Amino acid sequence: MITLKSQREIDLMDKSGAFLASIHIGLRDLIKPGVDMWDIEEYVRRRCKEDNALPLQIGVEGSIMDYPYATCCSLNDEVAHAFPRHRQLVEGDLVKVDMVVGLVDKAELDVSKLDFNNVEQMKHYTENFRGGVADSCWAYAVGQVSEEVRQLMAVTKECLYRGIEVARVGNRIGDIGAAIQEYAESYGYGVVRDLVGHGVGPTMHEEPMVPHYGRAGRGLRLREGMVLTIEPMISTGTWEIDTDFETGWAHKTLDGGLSCQYEHQFVITKDGPVILTSQGEEGTY
Repeated sequence: MITLKSQREIDLMDKSGAFLASIHIGLRDLIKPGVDMWDIEEYVRRRCKEDNALPLQIGVEGSIMDYPYATCCSLNDEVAHAFPRHRQLVEGDLVKVDMVVGLVDKAELDVSKLDFNNVEQMKHYTENFRGGVADSCWAYAVGQVSEEVRQLMAVTKECLYRGIEVARVGNRIGDIGAAIQEYAESYGYGVVRDLVGHGVGPTMHEEPMVPHYGRAGRGLRLREGMVLTIEPMISTGTWEIDTDFETGWAHKTLDGGLSCQYEHQFVITKDGPVILTSQGEEGTY
C-alpha cells in the first residue's frame, strides 16, 4: 500500500535526514588511506548513541541471516549490502556507505544503553520503530583515485539528481528510471536492475518500488506527499550482480567491474522534490 505522508511525518523524517547527512559529512574526513573500514561502523554507532538515533539496519530480516550492522560498506566491485569489516582502505579505493537511521525521544528509549551487537534485542526496537526514517548512501574516494573512478562517481551522482529532478507531481515512476538509464548508458555503464529505490515511512521499505531503469511515461503516477529514495547503482560493465550465498547480503558486479552508488531520500511537493537527506549544495553534496 502506498501512503501519502502528513506534514508531521515529513518533519520527523527531515530531522532524521539532517542527522544522517551530518554523519556522511563527518565521514568525508574519516575516510582516507590507511583507515580500517571497521572505523566507519564504529563512527556511525558512536554518533547514533550520542544523538539518540536507532541504526535501523540492525536486525533487518534477510534470506539467510538478519543484518547485523549499522552500516553497509561496499568496496570497489561490491554493489551494495556488504558488511563493514576489518580491512585497511588503500589509495584508489571506492567505498560506498549506506545507512538508515531514526531519531528517538530519549524519554521513550535511551539508545546509549542498547547493545548494538545484540541483534535480537536491536531487532525488537528497529522493527517496531515508527518515527522519522532517514535513508541515504554516499560514495567516497579514498585518497587519489583513477580517472575511471572519478568519472564513474560523477556520472552516478548526476544520475541521482537527474532522477530526482523528474520526480514531480503528475510524472510517472518510469520517468525516473528512464532519466537515469539514458544518462548512465550514454557512458557505456550498466544500471543495476535487481536492487531499486523505494517508498519510505513509516518503515524502512515501503511501496512503491522505484527502478533505476525504465520507459518514460510508464508506471505509477507520482503524487504530492510521496516520500521516496532514489539510489542508482551504476557499474562500469554489466548491470548483472552476484550475491554472497554465505550471508545472503553482499552483492558484487558479475564481471568484477567497479560499481558506485549515491542515494537521497526526498518528498514530492506541489513545487517539486525536496531532499530530506541533503548534505549541502545539491549536485555537489
